[in-house]
This record gives sequence, C-alpha cells and structure tokens, in this order.
Amino acid sequence: MNTNSLDTITLEVADPAAARDFYARAFGPDLPLDFRASDAPSDGFRSFHISLTLAQPADVDSFAETALAAGATAIKPVAKSFWGYGGVLRAPDGAIWKVVSSSKRNKGPASRDIESIVLLIGCDDITATKQFYVDRGFAIARSFGKKYVEFEPGSGAVTLGLLPRKALAKDAGVPMEGSGSHRVVLVGGDTAATDPDGFVWEAAHVAH
Repeated sequence: MNTNSLDTITLEVADPAAARDFYARAFGPDLPLDFRASDAPSDGFRSFHISLTLAQPADVDSFAETALAAGATAIKPVAKSFWGYGGVLRAPDGAIWKVVSSSKRNKGPASRDIESIVLLIGCDDITATKQFYVDRGFAIARSFGKKYVEFEPGSGAVTLGLLPRKALAKDAGVPMEGSGSHRVVLVGGDTAATDPDGFVWEAAHVAH
C-alpha cells in the first residue's frame, strides 16, 4: 500500500473561494492545497505551520511581497539569520506560513520556483507521533532524538516533519497556547487515521 506520502493539505476555512483566491495571488495557483468550509472553533496556535523552501533571498522577497499584497500579515518580517534568510506570515484564514532559503546570497534573478513544501506538526510527545508515522509507512529521512524528525516525501508533494509543540511555536514566533480544531486535514495514503496530536488524515482516493 502507498501509505507513505502526504499528497495534499486541505485547509478548513470560513470562505473557501476567498482562501483559494488568496493563495493563488500569494504563492501561485499550483500549491498542493484544497479548501473546505468550516466554522469549527479554533483559538490560538493550531500546532502546525507550512514552509516554502526557496533557492535564494530574492525568491523569498518575491513570495513575501505577493503574500502581503494579497492580505497576509507578517509575524516575523523577512530577514537574514544564522541559518539563512526568511520570514513568517499569517494567511487571512489563520494558517501560518514560512518563506525561507538556506542561502544568504542571490545567485540570479528572482524566481517563483518552490524547491520544497514542508508541513511541520507540533507534537506533545514526539516519540509517540514518530512511531505513529513509522507504523503508517513513512520512511525517516532525518531524526534528532526528541528534537526533530523529518520523513521522506516519497511520491507526495509535501514533506512531513515533527517538532515539539513549544519549539514549533517559537519557530513560528507565536505563543504556544491554543485549543480547538487544527483547521487542517492531511490527505495521502490508503487509509483514514488520526495521529496522536489530533491531526486527521484522509485517504487520497476519497479526497475529492
């Protein structure tokens, strides 16, 4: 069974048409995103963020500028850091996005190419969540004890990673407190499931 990939991220939003329009203008129309209407209560940090990994600072600036123009707000304005260049944005639907590059120097004109899309989940017990995904058929790409786990993307469009919830909130630049719905559904593999942190998976063939 092909159970080891994350194919699509479904964001649960108040207005799917508005969300689709925002993301098309912010990041382009080809992201592996779906949208569905939801008014499920959700307060504070939703315990995930999504990163767009880009080749160079000029690309980060380009994506940040179009996202802000489309209606995003900056949590962490783009800037250089010891690991590279990037920033953190909040979409109008409340989802947190990072635009990042490991490079601090431009190698050419700005591009709209995305190197990878990474969904990071904040875990209460990273060991238990890691085991859940190993049992689900995900292959580990990198693992640093209880600090960070990254899985092989396989055939999926999105790379899945795990961080402790507190560390993920710090990385996003927001308080770690939050309750209610994550407002996201993960689509991939052959079986539905719910992980130890309450993230719901739907099988890829019943996603649409």
